[in-house]
Amino acid sequence: MHNDALKTLVIDALEELKARDVAILDVSGLTSVTDLMVVASGTSSRHVGALADNVIKAAKEQGVAVLGVEGESGADWVLVDLGDLVVHVMLPETRELYDLERLWADLPSELTQP
Repeated sequence: MHNDALKTLVIDALEELKARDVAILDVSGLTSVTDLMVVASGTSSRHVGALADNVIKAAKEQGVAVLGVEGESGADWVLVDLGDLVVHVMLPETRELYDLERLWADLPSELTQP
């Protein structure tokens, strides 16, 4: 699945269950691990788990391989690895603590050079 279609699939799955503060980070020039990261917040551990489960369900329905899922037991931060796109669903406190958006934005710009 093309990255734009995968991004739309994930955003739709998150919005279907009312994810909050969805952010899309293009990290393709910064790492070879993935091209995109989607970060979203849930209102409770149960909501975080449900959001991640909905992303997994939507991906599988479209034939997208789910390469890994981490953090389901605590559900304050669940990571869903879809290969070219990694989804981070977090409680607001956890998101604020790790501040992935700032972390990736603050990387030196020379890392984006080929």
